[in-house]
Amino acid sequence: MMLLFYITIALTNGICIIFSRSINGRLSQSSNAFYASLVNHIAGFIFLSVVVLFYLPPFPVTLNSIPLIAFTGGIIGACFVVINSYILPLLGATLTTILAICGQVLSGFIIDIIQHGMPSHLLMQITGVILILLAIGVRYRK
Repeated sequence: MMLLFYITIALTNGICIIFSRSINGRLSQSSNAFYASLVNHIAGFIFLSVVVLFYLPPFPVTLNSIPLIAFTGGIIGACFVVINSYILPLLGATLTTILAICGQVLSGFIIDIIQHGMPSHLLMQITGVILILLAIGVRYRK
């Protein structure tokens, strides 16, 4: 039963990502991708600040206790929003999403190999990545 709940949350997350990308893409058309990303992150900061201040119990974290590498996630996230805001109006929501997912699969594949070594099902994973790339090629060839 909990698995169904987690699947629903993951699907809802995917829907939120598409809406966010579409909204940021529209905003970038009227200004630019960096402005759209800035608006996105300011709104997110305000929302999370309210949640942390009013809904979550306080947690004992200081800036000194956070390793510097932890901040790269925010930098990468900002780059992700800027790139999506720029690309989505040019490629459309479907192709942008497919290519982003393909990039996630490829990078996840590489990270898994680096962290855990060669998987026993390497051939299946490589076949899956190739099929994704072929499907994109077939769907969007001229």
